[in-house]
Amino acid sequence: MDTHRTRTTSRRRHPAGGRRPALATAALALVPVVGMTALAACGSDDDGDTSPSANVRTSAPATASFTGTAPSALESLAASAKASVSAAASSASARASEFEASVSADVSLTGKPRAETGGLLAVVVHITNRSDDTASYAVQVDFRDPDGKVVETRYAGAEDLAPGERAQPLAISRKPPEPQLTAEIAKAQRY
Repeated sequence: MDTHRTRTTSRRRHPAGGRRPALATAALALVPVVGMTALAACGSDDDGDTSPSANVRTSAPATASFTGTAPSALESLAASAKASVSAAASSASARASEFEASVSADVSLTGKPRAETGGLLAVVVHITNRSDDTASYAVQVDFRDPDGKVVETRYAGAEDLAPGERAQPLAISRKPPEPQLTAEIAKAQRY
């Protein structure tokens, strides 16, 4: 037996013959117009009373009396970024100065008699870990001639000093005794 089914679909029909009522369509079209009119009417009354929204401008400001050019958003953003970078650089520089001052307070030099060093110029590099953590130190010692020119550089250091611990490595110049050289700490780093 062969059965043939027909498919039927039901549609909802509005009472006005399948179309939306004309009144509803007209109301939807008028909503933006009525809203804009209501906003425009909020300004002030004829009797001089103003509502809180009376100060809201609905048109562009008159710029005929302005001089110069207004800064662009990019210029403002760039100026703000530049100020932030400058502040960060100042802060970093201050922290670096504080760190350098604390490290240089941890390191000092004293000379050794040439009779004890075979005639060579030698200095004792005094390193004291004044921090609260174990630290290592690297120290650059420059040797200068009487004119102030650096003629030799030596390095000394100490590793894994506990808080309060001291080390006394030597920095020895290999230059001849004349002209007399002066030793100074050029750099000191705690790491």
